[in-house]
Amino acid sequence: MSDPVERLTEAQRAELLPALLHWRHDSERDSISRDFLFEDFGTAFAFMTRVAAIADRMDHHPEWFNVYNRVEILLTTHDARGLSLRDVALAQQIEAVAG
Repeated sequence: MSDPVERLTEAQRAELLPALLHWRHDSERDSISRDFLFEDFGTAFAFMTRVAAIADRMDHHPEWFNVYNRVEILLTTHDARGLSLRDVALAQQIEAVAG
């Protein structure tokens, strides 16, 4: 069984969330989200495949929605009932994949 995951502290939020430039924070759900637009479905699907592999290695999976060339990603840690360091780390990895 994995260790319990803690919600971000206010100090962590102040330090880490502003660095996620394109991500929106939803305080009601305590989540971050971002929309990605690609050239076509194949490119969007390839992006999702790369993100899925990273998320699986991290054992932290996004909520997402895809229509043709658009991918919407929402990150929150259900076990922590809000944002955790796992969400920040996955968002950083997603940014690296998106380039």
